Amino acid sequence: MNQITIGIMDGSEIFKAGLYQKLSTQRDFRLMDCDADSELTQFIDANSIDVLLLDIGYPISKGLDLSRTILHHYPNTRVIVLSSHFSNEELFETLKTGAAAYIDKRTSTEDFIRIIRRASRGEYPINDSVIAKPEIADRVIRQFQEMASMGLFKEKLMAPLTNRELQILSYIANGNTNKQVAHKLYISQQTIKNHVSAILRKLNANDRAHAVALAIRNQWITVDEK
Repeated sequence: MNQITIGIMDGSEIFKAGLYQKLSTQRDFRLMDCDADSELTQFIDANSIDVLLLDIGYPISKGLDLSRTILHHYPNTRVIVLSSHFSNEELFETLKTGAAAYIDKRTSTEDFIRIIRRASRGEYPINDSVIAKPEIADRVIRQFQEMASMGLFKEKLMAPLTNRELQILSYIANGNTNKQVAHKLYISQQTIKNHVSAILRKLNANDRAHAVALAIRNQWITVDEK
């Protein structure tokens, strides 16, 4: 059984104690406590953290900055942002940091465990939060489109895709068919199709061309000059 090493960084000792009690029932979870005064990068280095549960209220701006920093230096560490005041605004700001998930602290234990497992596998449950309610999805899409058209993104957005998905999308952007990509990566065409389906779902893209356009616009991939 592969262990998932989970770091918990939360300012509420009571909440953290309760979370420890609930998550410790999972035999494959290895729980590590990160003190609020600790150096976070050293903590991640020393304990090889797979998933970090990060309280957003440090205040909020500091929690978001921590999320960005972690994902910049440790792209293989999945960040799950925890919030006591779940809101559309926080969801949107958290999405921009590249966090894998955004969880209301009132979420059930079962959902907590399920989201942690999905994040550890490279999934982005935060996308489910965005598309679950049409009004939130529409708002997020409009804000991204408006900011992009006005050139207001001061930094590259973190891609909600795995390294393999980005690699496949890059090949597609450069004119390769599924068969050609499969040949280059030594995997089956069906596996490529599965990855493409996951890419379209994560990006909420209509088709491959739409997915490529989104990825190029956000500088997740580049297209070779012919």
